[in-house]
Amino acid sequence: MSKRAFALSFIVAATALAASQGIAGESPPYEVVDGHKVDEKTLGGWRTWRALACERCHGAEQEGLVGPSLVESLKALSKQDFEQVVLNGRPEKGMPNFSASKMVNDNLTGLYAYLKGRSDGAIQPGHLESMSKDGLAAKK
Repeated sequence: MSKRAFALSFIVAATALAASQGIAGESPPYEVVDGHKVDEKTLGGWRTWRALACERCHGAEQEGLVGPSLVESLKALSKQDFEQVVLNGRPEKGMPNFSASKMVNDNLTGLYAYLKGRSDGAIQPGHLESMSKDGLAAKK
């Protein structure tokens, strides 16, 4: 195989892999500036995380305690699978279901966005705040 053919096949394979993992041309489900200023939806997800005290099992930095590291889990878990786990739980592993929680149902997309941002390394652990319109404009 020529170098050119090898390079072309490598590029095609890498593009296919990226597309299969949902990263080719797809924007993240969150907006973040400076690692701690986020859009309102993601901020609502972080507030939900805090209100439900999810850190008791998953750790204050989402890196796991008695529950798994969500920083690692969200690297492979699809949004649909994430939502099913949160809403239905995994009772055999100690994960309660949150399907009856209004706060979770109202902020499920934001909760996913927050945890995906942590998993991607774009959102830093700790306190978050709302992005100002100036922060959003500076990001774009």
